[in-house]
Amino acid sequence: MQTHEQITSRVINRLRLRQLRLLIAVDRHRSILHAARELNLSQPAATKMIKDLEADFDVLLFERTNRGVNPTAAGAALIRGGQLIFRQISTTAQELEDIAGGNAGRIVVGTLLAASARLLPEAIARVMDERPGLIIKVVEGTNEVLMPRLRAGELDLVVGRLPMLRHRSDLSQMRLMQGRIALACRRGHPLLEKDELEFDDLRGLGWILPPSDTTLRRQIDQFFLDQGQYAPPRVVESVSFVTNRALLAGSDMICAMPAELIEGDPGGALAALPLPLPFGDGPVGASFRAGTSLPPAAAALLDALRAAAQPINASDRLGQ
Repeated sequence: MQTHEQITSRVINRLRLRQLRLLIAVDRHRSILHAARELNLSQPAATKMIKDLEADFDVLLFERTNRGVNPTAAGAALIRGGQLIFRQISTTAQELEDIAGGNAGRIVVGTLLAASARLLPEAIARVMDERPGLIIKVVEGTNEVLMPRLRAGELDLVVGRLPMLRHRSDLSQMRLMQGRIALACRRGHPLLEKDELEFDDLRGLGWILPPSDTTLRRQIDQFFLDQGQYAPPRVVESVSFVTNRALLAGSDMICAMPAELIEGDPGGALAALPLPLPFGDGPVGASFRAGTSLPPAAAALLDALRAAAQPINASDRLGQ
């Protein structure tokens, strides 16, 4: 069995970008013939390149089926690595173009709701004051959507609620602040006037919930089970703050969301129900790929995130 050092040496000394392009093309087409045509190769030449790789690494890369060829576990690993290499090359080329054009670089950052109200906007404002030519692209989503894109090299950072168990392999995390979850409703909601609010007072209301594949949703579902297998009479699944805010403002529905979104709501249309929740609180921070250095612009944003978190943490301590 080859050691990690031996495999690393073979990757450095024998693996070529043209071979990786072929593997990625075969995976996309599920056909060596079609992949060879895309790369202007003959099928025998493409087949030989794959066989040479299999001999170099002593593994089988593809299996033939009646629907074409499918990558083995080893083939899938090489393909993932190749895709990341090409994305890194593209990122480097873009960075060189930005430098030549006088720009201060570019960042693609993923954000979850927990960071989108205050932490990320303040960090972006800070870093753009320091680097006026910086280009920042923000992508919203859940951990289940953003973390695979981070691993694949499509995102530089993901900012938001840190996953406690899932999505942590090959990633580094930096804790920045403590996030809180509260139940949001519209201003003037009847339950805001109720003394000693209890969960039973919520049973007739509709809920806006996060998707079922998120950590918060699993925590809420467990909470519902603990409340006698409660099932809301009406449910909307959404992580869109704009949509959720409009739904709340026009109805008596409630929604579990980061407390900062409620406190910082423009126009003050939202309020928090005075009901402590036994779920949802947790660390908010930045996730990035382990084992690789951040581009300078992304490292600058990470520094700005640290700086933006300091007054938030200070105000939270004062409020305790």
